[in-house]
Amino acid sequence: MKLRLPFAPLVALRFLREGRMQTLLILAGTTGGVAVIIFLTQLISQLQAQIIDRVLGSQAHVVLRPLEEANRPAIDDEGFARIVEPRAQRLRSIDQWENIARLAADTPGVTAVSPVVTGPAFALRGQASKSVALMGVDAERYRRIVRMEEYMLAGRFAVEGPRTVIGSELAKDLGIGLEDKLRVVLPNGRDELLVVGGIFDIGNRDLNRRWVFVTLPLAQSLLDLPGGVSNLDLTVADIFDAQAVADRLRGASGLTVDSWMQTNAQLLAALRNQTVSNNLIRSFVIIIVALGIASVLVVSVVQKQKEIGILRAMGASRGMILQVFLIQGALVGAVGSVLGSLLAFTLLQVFSAIYRNADGTPLFSAQLEPRFIVVAALVATVVGLASALIPARRAARMDPVQAIRS
Repeated sequence: MKLRLPFAPLVALRFLREGRMQTLLILAGTTGGVAVIIFLTQLISQLQAQIIDRVLGSQAHVVLRPLEEANRPAIDDEGFARIVEPRAQRLRSIDQWENIARLAADTPGVTAVSPVVTGPAFALRGQASKSVALMGVDAERYRRIVRMEEYMLAGRFAVEGPRTVIGSELAKDLGIGLEDKLRVVLPNGRDELLVVGGIFDIGNRDLNRRWVFVTLPLAQSLLDLPGGVSNLDLTVADIFDAQAVADRLRGASGLTVDSWMQTNAQLLAALRNQTVSNNLIRSFVIIIVALGIASVLVVSVVQKQKEIGILRAMGASRGMILQVFLIQGALVGAVGSVLGSLLAFTLLQVFSAIYRNADGTPLFSAQLEPRFIVVAALVATVVGLASALIPARRAARMDPVQAIRS
């Protein structure tokens, strides 16, 4: 049984088939435009996600600290304010930190809270001495802030008793490995002999050289903060809500509260600029594709004036002629979106095999998110329809007698 198409789709397909070269050119332009949109969107999305993951993989999303101590300006007998030098800051604990931790945990959007005691120290082994940051943590709670188990080169992230976890650069500087011993000496004169139970590489040389993890009680004892913590580290469900969460906690606790969006302001600005650039490129590509479809269909209307006039004379209404060219635009957009998706996937495959990270892993994965394909297909089809609207209206308004005579 032979399939019989309705009038408008049948004529639209016949016009596209007769103008093969024009159809191929317009399809090539649409395919290229869709491929560029999908490829750039997928590529930039993956690169931004990797950058954010690398940066935030080694830090909390929100950090609460005690307010800085400040001297109050003094007024002398004559009513003049005296010059007051900035006050030296000392290591202090968050007042009633358990209550603050509960407040933070109950704040909408917060997924994890970890108390931390951190302060300066020196790591010694033989004649080698390195300045480090002593990090007292509850290992189980801190894993929810920083995925330390993913960064372990040797041993495991478990601090208990005198066992410590250090970075790969510090281990190299001191010439030590697993189960070796090192001594930490603090400015207050206290010291402790530690056993290396794990070595990590967090992807940041400075942190690999400075961080020395110990138990929370040991750090509290060494840093003269019995029962206290120097800061509370938080993670949030949506990283871009971190500033809003920080603002709420600042108002509720009265503490110094910083989000990663403040401490990494330049990175955030770069990501936003990258997104703006991507949107501009996509907008220009859409405009170019729309102009290409419209220009080819305008030429098609001019070339097929006689055919349009004959169709009108045979009883085809203006609405039917309008549908013919709108269907052409929609078909070009739909077919171009399918071919463009295949081309974008091919480009991702090729570029993911060429560009690599320093460790040899792919810079980005060769996969397409379905939502990008769906959005690109909808945009291409809508652009095709919109681009065909002007030539379709022009064809529909033609006088059949004048069209036949031309």
